[in-house]
Amino acid sequence: MNDTSFDLKDYLATQRARIETALETAMPEAERQPALLHEAMRYAVLDGGKRLRPILCMAACKAVCGDDAPALFPGLAVEVLHAYTLVHDDLPCMDDDTMRRGKPTVHVVYGEADAVLTGDALQALAFEFAARGTAGGRWPASQLVTVLAKAAGSVGVVGGQVEDLASIGSEDLDRIHWVHLHKTADLFRAAVCMGGVAANATPAEMTALEAYGKALGLAFQIADDLLDATPADGQEKSRAEADETTVLAARTPTEARALADAQVNAAMQALGALPTLNRAPLDRIAAYVVKRTY
Repeated sequence: MNDTSFDLKDYLATQRARIETALETAMPEAERQPALLHEAMRYAVLDGGKRLRPILCMAACKAVCGDDAPALFPGLAVEVLHAYTLVHDDLPCMDDDTMRRGKPTVHVVYGEADAVLTGDALQALAFEFAARGTAGGRWPASQLVTVLAKAAGSVGVVGGQVEDLASIGSEDLDRIHWVHLHKTADLFRAAVCMGGVAANATPAEMTALEAYGKALGLAFQIADDLLDATPADGQEKSRAEADETTVLAARTPTEARALADAQVNAAMQALGALPTLNRAPLDRIAAYVVKRTY
């Protein structure tokens, strides 16, 4: 669609501010016992992330029913679950990262044991938030929790992380695709599907949202691979330099951009099954995730 009146930059800033305020309020207070754990949880979540997943959850809800308020707590659930995955990904036994978004990672500040427990507590809080949301009448009351659980577990994010650890340096594009599908795209897919559940989407609309979320998540991960491979001087690394499970181990940057563009096109085509009135945010976000690399 081509809604020239829609300002993506303003939309993202406005929605991010709404979500930041909601997270600040909904998270356990830092002083509440056990204070160290709650402080660490807030440190992990209230860190200035893009909030793209909850924004997508709320955008999907509005695209279906014209109102994004029903998707606020489902969106917070996805964001808190995402934060838990980052805390665990950063651990020394996994990616061993010491910095994230310009500040020390949780295990650096609070120690490895408390970082593990912080991730555990955030995962539980994510499901509490999901349970506080309300599914539309054609969906079971448990549907929001069910969607999030499927995205989080052994055939979702955790399974993707396991295969990621086993696939570092792999040049098998199918294997890399599987990792990206489950480690990254499954949570995007859950975000928009939870928005659809909150909006009482029809089965056809849910199918469209699922296809959109899957394609968008894959495009996002390819874009991240390209960004990670481009140092500050703008000189792209060769595929031989890739030391992670990255599409650049199997394809050149030009080929990777073509793969990302194809996923963006697939995401936009999936939106054809949704009402047109409030579809602009989903449409523009799809284009945005790849344009970050240009």
